[in-house]
Amino acid sequence: MRARLRRLGELWPPAGPDIAIAHLFQKPPYGGSNQFLLALRRELERRGYAVGPNRITGRTRACVLNAFLFDVERLARVRRPDCLMVHRVDGPVGLYRGADDGTDARLVEINARLADVTVFQSQYSLEATRGLGIELVHPVVVTNAVDPRLFHRGERAPLSGPKVRIVATSWSANPNKGAAVYSWLDRNLDFDRYELTFVGRSPIAFDRIRAIPPVGSAELAEILRAHDLYLTASVNDPCSNALLEALACGLPALYLRSGGHPELVGEGGLGFDAAEEIPGQLERLVTEHVERRARIARPSLAEVADAYLEVMGLAPRT
Repeated sequence: MRARLRRLGELWPPAGPDIAIAHLFQKPPYGGSNQFLLALRRELERRGYAVGPNRITGRTRACVLNAFLFDVERLARVRRPDCLMVHRVDGPVGLYRGADDGTDARLVEINARLADVTVFQSQYSLEATRGLGIELVHPVVVTNAVDPRLFHRGERAPLSGPKVRIVATSWSANPNKGAAVYSWLDRNLDFDRYELTFVGRSPIAFDRIRAIPPVGSAELAEILRAHDLYLTASVNDPCSNALLEALACGLPALYLRSGGHPELVGEGGLGFDAAEEIPGQLERLVTEHVERRARIARPSLAEVADAYLEVMGLAPRT
């Protein structure tokens, strides 16, 4: 019964959470924000903090508001002056989705109404938002991280198969996730030298790319570790959780120079601006594979949790 009440996030723990996370949690597999917040919640709980979804009580010291994916009116009713409201945002959403559907204006409204501090997930996201003339409350940048219990490096020797194994992943079927590039590769990649696997949802069908439907995190991590390189072609993606998962599994990344990709990958991969550049960049990445793999450097989940706790004004604990 306790476990059930805890999942519901209403009656357990009885005294209420130290930290609330305002987000409509979904059972994986699901989108990147959901995956990150599940990992953050586990890490904070591991440190002894009581963490609950969508519930603020007299005990609650801080609340993480995830973009617009929560009951705004309910949180507005129960907010207290001594509970710090941390608004976690990405975007600009209009650039990410490829159309302005009013979401960015809604985020600005929520931010002005509820936020004490704003967490952007990448420097790109902060600067692109400011480039649209939008200034949110007390902005800081704290990137995402993945669950190290699942996403970690394997022991398999890289580039040990007859072909170089490339993998791409996406939960969303948004065409801006790279559909045009993957379609080009389906027609033009040298499949005698490479094999390409796509895991997730795609708005297009493939002829030669191997497609795998969405899988849970543990299975996805195993698939990633069975490959040599990661490919992402998403457009204006502020902080791709899929990319972070691949990097954590030790895969050098070939990425579209767009959004937050360059700052996430750093020296752990190579970029491209057009699909026609991919074959040459792939050859270079294969040649530099050991070096690029060694240069993958991302903040750990523990470091990211420390950053959130600092923003909240709470002790880091270990």
